[in-house]
Amino acid sequence: MKKLLLIDMTLRQQNREMTFKEKLEIARSLDRLKVDALELPPISGSKADQLANRTIASMLSCRISAAVDLAAEGSVEETWESVRNAKVPSLNLLAPVSTVLMEYSCHKKAPAMLEAVSRQVRCARAVSERVEVTCVDATRAEEAFLCQVLSASIEAGATAVTLCDTAGVMLADEFGAFVRSLKEAVPALEGIDLYVQVSDQMAMGLSCAAAAVREGACGIKCTALPAGFPTLENAARFVEIKGNSLDLSTGLRMTELHRGVEQIERILQPQETPSRFNGAGLDDTAGVCLDASDSITEVVQVVHQLGYDLSDEDNARVYEAFLRVAEKKHFVGTKELDAIIASAAMQVPSTYKIKNYVINSGNIITATANVLMEKDGAQLRGVGIGDGPIDAAFQAIEKIIGHHYELDDFQIQTVTEGRDAMGSALVKLRAGGRVYSGNGISTDIIGASIRAYVSALNKIAYEES
Repeated sequence: MKKLLLIDMTLRQQNREMTFKEKLEIARSLDRLKVDALELPPISGSKADQLANRTIASMLSCRISAAVDLAAEGSVEETWESVRNAKVPSLNLLAPVSTVLMEYSCHKKAPAMLEAVSRQVRCARAVSERVEVTCVDATRAEEAFLCQVLSASIEAGATAVTLCDTAGVMLADEFGAFVRSLKEAVPALEGIDLYVQVSDQMAMGLSCAAAAVREGACGIKCTALPAGFPTLENAARFVEIKGNSLDLSTGLRMTELHRGVEQIERILQPQETPSRFNGAGLDDTAGVCLDASDSITEVVQVVHQLGYDLSDEDNARVYEAFLRVAEKKHFVGTKELDAIIASAAMQVPSTYKIKNYVINSGNIITATANVLMEKDGAQLRGVGIGDGPIDAAFQAIEKIIGHHYELDDFQIQTVTEGRDAMGSALVKLRAGGRVYSGNGISTDIIGASIRAYVSALNKIAYEES
């Protein structure tokens, strides 16, 4: 039997803004149902969108298709970076092809649009083995121009094409004839995957898609919940009823489909409970308890209240690391968040490097530290005296750099157990009103502390350079 691909567009076509957690849960649910591909919306350029794509791409087993909106001049490179680690990554170029959409959404005439599609397909093909071109509003396009777009896309390297009845203006026999005429006019369509995306404006979306399947289309674009397109359940029912006569099958988990759709419906129900961090901010972060249900906005708010001023990229890295920790713990407090920031944010080149150190300490002598560091190939040595071995080491480093930074916080904790336990040190230095944190790990807790201090110092040096 020929397998009919059911491609889910729930995340791409969802009208309301979804939280990071909602996107992940929906993606997991669809992956468990064994959809053939999951389409992600175009990224807006924000780090949150890129983080969501990257996280979803890394945890799913199905094909991930990331959309690039040519009308909005979306970036192929940025989109690819957000999904390149997927098990089966692909790019989907959304290209308006009707006169009205080209002129009003892209401000392009047909020749310019044709050139843009060809150029972007080549760009996408340079990074991805799978490139799809979605011809938006194809049924209202000039047939000759549509054929040019299809031919140019395939020639440039497109491996799949989607034909859209965006307005939902065709009856089933009309759409079937539309697909048939294009396959006759563009023979190269036989060598690639052909999908259809049909609006359910007249409640005939699935009928039109079925007619296209009879003409050779191998995939139908669906949504888990009604959103103006055929739903997964209806498409699956079509295959279940007509599969034998049309020699079609689907890889969907039919027995779990209804339950999975209900789960997605519950996820997308409006939440009446307000967030714990919903506008006024927190005067005291000491008692903050975050968990995996908190959004990136809420976590970043707490990060800012801790004194950090991070870039969007660092905030995204922190949130990604936060989710990994939150999935293993019931909550994440400020101490854990400090450690996450130290290890995940503001990773910079090492201006200063530790070469070696000698520490002398005891209950009848004053602690001393002799530290050798390297900067730009030059070796620098400093000797410090302190109340204890760690204080002495920090004093020695300050002698080397010739500057004293306020020690905002210093924490030590064990990472593993036993006599050879690994120790983790966190150092927070304050410079110019900003907090810079560093993290160090070693079986030698003094060495871990020195590495943490130098890690924070390198971040200051990078910002001041």
